[in-house]
Amino acid sequence: MPEIASDAAQGGQGRAAIVTTMKNEGPFILEWLAYHRSIGFDDILVYTNDCTDGTDSMLQLLERKGYVQHRENPFRTMNMPPQHAALQSAEQEPVIKAAKWITCIDVDEYINIKTGDGTLNALFDAVPDANMIAMTWRLFGNGDVKDYADRPITEQFLRCAPEFARKPHQAWGFKTLFQNIGLFKKLGVHRPKGLNPQLWEDINWVNGSGQPLPREMYRNGWRSTIETYGYDLVQLNHYAVRSAESFLVKRDRGRVNHVDRDQGLAYWFRMNNNFEEERSIQSRLAMMRADLNRLMQDPEIAAAHHHSVACHRAKIDELRATENYSSFFAELTSPRMEKLARLHGHFGSNVFLSGPGVIPDEIVAQDPEAEWFFTVELQGDTAH
Repeated sequence: MPEIASDAAQGGQGRAAIVTTMKNEGPFILEWLAYHRSIGFDDILVYTNDCTDGTDSMLQLLERKGYVQHRENPFRTMNMPPQHAALQSAEQEPVIKAAKWITCIDVDEYINIKTGDGTLNALFDAVPDANMIAMTWRLFGNGDVKDYADRPITEQFLRCAPEFARKPHQAWGFKTLFQNIGLFKKLGVHRPKGLNPQLWEDINWVNGSGQPLPREMYRNGWRSTIETYGYDLVQLNHYAVRSAESFLVKRDRGRVNHVDRDQGLAYWFRMNNNFEEERSIQSRLAMMRADLNRLMQDPEIAAAHHHSVACHRAKIDELRATENYSSFFAELTSPRMEKLARLHGHFGSNVFLSGPGVIPDEIVAQDPEAEWFFTVELQGDTAH
C-alpha cells in the first residue's frame, strides 16, 4: 500500500478498482461487471480457483478483451483461505497500486449509489472530504423465487431486510470503499487493515449517509451499529442467496473465506430476508443494461455466458436428483421457510445463532405486522 503522499492521492477522482474472488459464478459475472463498469469502476481484478462452470475461461476471455484482469488464486501455495490469499496477492498488482479508490466486494454484492446520477463521481461529490466510505449491507432474499432463470439478479430479487435490521449479526456488515493513500497497511475483506498509527488524524471515514464513523471503529470495525448505520447516499445490495435452485450450487461450491462452514439451512435462514420491497437500484439499471447489451453483442462473450448458464443448470439438475439436495430444496422452499423470511425483526440474536429448528410452529404462524418478540437460550455450537 502506498505512502500518504503518493501521487495517487493527489487531485481528481482517480481510477477506481475492485478486487474480488470467484468460484463457479459464471452465470452472474456479466451483469455484475456491466453494473459496476457503468457506475464508474475502471479496473476489476478477479481471482478464481477450482472452477467447473467456465468462470475462469470467461474471465480469461474478458481479460483478453480488456474488461478485467484475471488471476489464478494462489491460496494453496500460500496456505491461506482463498479470499485472504487473493487480497494479499492483489496488493502487489500494478492495477491496485495505481488505483486511487479501492473496494473488495463479491459478485453477489452491488454498490447501490442513491445520490445524483448513481455513479461513483456523484458519491464522491456528496462526501468530498471522505477518504473511506462504509457501505452497509441490505440483505436481499430470494423473494420466494424457487427456480433459476438467466435474468439479471437486480431485476429478479426485490425484497430485502429493512434499513433498521440489527439482527442477525451479519445484517449490518459493511464493505469499505477507500482511498489508496497508505492509511492502512493491507487489504481486508470488509475494510483495509493494519492502521498506520501515525495517521489517525488523516482518516475521514463516513457511513452510507455521509456521517463520520467514531475512532473506535478504525482498528477492527466491520459492521454498523445503531449509532453508525446509514443508507442515504449508498448501500451495498447483498444478494447472498439468489434463487433456491442457485443456492444449491452455492452450498455445493463452498465458501471462499470461512471454508470450514457449511452453507446450510441456518445460513439460508439468516441471509434470506424478504421483509419489504426495495427498488432504489432500479433507476440505475438502464446504465447496466446498456453495458450488458454491449458485452453480449460480442459472440465469444455471449457463447461463454451461455456455456456457464448451461453448466449451472446442469449442476442444479444433478444436485436435485440426489436425495440429500432434493430434501434440502424442499426445506428451502417450504411455506415455513418462506414465512420465516418475513419475520426476522421479531427474533433475538440467539434464534439466528441456533437456526430455524428452534422456532415453534405457533411462532411461525404469528402476524409479521404485529408487535411481538421471540428468542431462546443458546445451547451448543452456532448453527451454520
